[in-house]
Amino acid sequence: MKGTTKMKTRNLAALLLASASLAACAAGPDYVAPVARPAAEAPFIGAQSPEIAASAPDDTWWRLYDDPVLNGLVQDALAANTDVRVAVARIARARANLRGSRSDALPQTALNGTGTYGRVPENQVLPGFERERRTVDGEFAVSYELDLFGRVRRGIEASRADYAAAQEDADAVRVTVVADTVRAYVDATSAAGQLAVARHTVDLLDRSVRITNARFEHGLNQKLDVIRVTQLREQQAAAIPTLLATRDAALFRLATLTGRTPQDLPAQVRERTTTPDVGQPIPVGDGRTLLARRPDVKAAERRLAADTARIGVATADLYPKITLGASVGTTALGDTGVFGAGPLRWLIGPLISWAFPNQEAIRARIGGAKADAQADLATFDGTVLRALEETETALSAYRNALLRKDRLASARDAAERAAKVSLARQRRGQIDALALLDAQRTLAQSDADYALATRDVAFAQVDLFRALGGTWQDRPMVPNPAGEQL
Repeated sequence: MKGTTKMKTRNLAALLLASASLAACAAGPDYVAPVARPAAEAPFIGAQSPEIAASAPDDTWWRLYDDPVLNGLVQDALAANTDVRVAVARIARARANLRGSRSDALPQTALNGTGTYGRVPENQVLPGFERERRTVDGEFAVSYELDLFGRVRRGIEASRADYAAAQEDADAVRVTVVADTVRAYVDATSAAGQLAVARHTVDLLDRSVRITNARFEHGLNQKLDVIRVTQLREQQAAAIPTLLATRDAALFRLATLTGRTPQDLPAQVRERTTTPDVGQPIPVGDGRTLLARRPDVKAAERRLAADTARIGVATADLYPKITLGASVGTTALGDTGVFGAGPLRWLIGPLISWAFPNQEAIRARIGGAKADAQADLATFDGTVLRALEETETALSAYRNALLRKDRLASARDAAERAAKVSLARQRRGQIDALALLDAQRTLAQSDADYALATRDVAFAQVDLFRALGGTWQDRPMVPNPAGEQL
């Protein structure tokens, strides 16, 4: 009997020794981060422009506009936007999943207790025993999985990568929300600026209508001249309702982005009529800086890491799962204490489970995990290419928007001079009212075109900043009252 006990002890010790030797191994491939091709880290094609700086971009790029109203709106959006709140909640969920995965590496405990009361028929009771019985049973059990093949470690690795991906997804949402907020602000202010231009043009045309009417009453103009000037005035006035609707829509969108109702939008936002402009070269960095800033690129890389770790989780199922367990309990009859009068029972030993020899289902899961990792790698490569495409496209659009604005500025100045000269000549009777009307129509169109070009430049700036990405991971995003190390 003693020899048998010693043999069992030696077998158990050998098992533990073998487990210790395998503890450093983990099933599945070790993750190697993908490397972008060298051309992806080169300077941008569209950076060869005086409007672009090679320095690294700033995460708080909206402060380059030097607009306190805009700064306040962006801060409100980062704090109260509903999409941001959803992204933060998903971070909290990923953190909870990570804590759950880490708990698998700890001993598992369970405390069980049952109590019963019953009465048996009299003919089934032996002499000297009571018919009514009270039974109380208690047990405490503990188990610990020997992570011989890294199933638990790979699971923690996958959860940690998922948590990091959730953080990057939240940053991607923040980039979008900030850009949408600035764009809505630009849309509202530019529409207000266009309204000011349209109303000024209508005022000038009102003056022309009065002058033309006066000249008609004195026989210096024909009735047709009055009709033409009046028609032009009404055409310009007809644009005002559309601009009002555009401005209102931008303001309502701005309220939603900042977590407000339309009625709660600050009055100072409604009063802004100047389209914001950076007014300095925009820092863009290079391709390497871009890939380090783009949250969608970083999220794609983290998802690849997570699915690579899940290959190891699936692969570990090919091998035996060994769990060390122990339990102690007692059963008491009657009203006695559980751990008082009742006899104690205890159990200790390993539990081995192994899906063998039929492992086809496990190998199918491994194949699926590998396919997911391959898809993630393709997604990462595509995300890198899209990031470069969006940035180069934004650089080109910005550069050409500036060129268009400069050309239209020159055209507007020329149209303004021509309108002044035509008005003076018409007063001296050197030209007819039709020529003056053409000059005024050209000036009105030039003012409108220049206002639209100013808006397009501001939009192009926002699109460029959006393409450059950004990060907020150095700032608190999710409360962590437990203070656990993640």
